[in-house]
Amino acid sequence: MNSTQVAALYVGLNLALLVLLAVRVVGRRRSAQVSLGDGGDDDLSRRIRTHGNASEYVPAFMVGLFMTAAMGTSAILVHALGASFTLGRLLHAFGLSASKMGPRALGMLLTWVPMLVIAGLLVWQGSF
Repeated sequence: MNSTQVAALYVGLNLALLVLLAVRVVGRRRSAQVSLGDGGDDDLSRRIRTHGNASEYVPAFMVGLFMTAAMGTSAILVHALGASFTLGRLLHAFGLSASKMGPRALGMLLTWVPMLVIAGLLVWQGSF
């Protein structure tokens, strides 16, 4: 696999995660009969926030991952960055959904570190 193919793999996985989290929101909306907002339902509020958090981080990272792959980053590094970010997003979603601080905190670490690495790579790659 070349770097852009690897990036495509993680784009696909993270898009699937976003859809899964959205389906969880819709399912809870239907069972709680809430069409707008959270209706004071704590579970729905948590699901909305879990999906929202992923929606805030996933798009920016995916653009960065694809850009750094297109700029020539090795497939192995793209795999490492994509896998750690994706694992981080899964851990964070689980931790936030289940109100478990450990997985949530580790998930954020595994989200932010690859984002910072990609930010650095893109600044480096764009400068030369």
